[in-house]
Amino acid sequence: MNAIDIIVNIVHILFAIAIIVIVLLQSGKSATLGGIITGGAETFFGKNKGRTIDAMLGKFTTFAAIAFLVTSLVLYVLKAKL
Repeated sequence: MNAIDIIVNIVHILFAIAIIVIVLLQSGKSATLGGIITGGAETFFGKNKGRTIDAMLGKFTTFAAIAFLVTSLVLYVLKAKL
């Protein structure tokens, strides 16, 4: 394995962990842990901040998923050359 393979593998693992963490932080249909976190943010930042946090987490999830897909394709191409 050369340096490019190692770097892409590390970035790929970081994006995988990021997706897991971001998805777990999002609030679902029932307000569980995400609702508790959002409720605290609402009292500190304002009444509409909960929706903004959920929207930001959604955007981060989309970015992380696309980056994960790209790194998967790069890893495939790098492995195919060997």
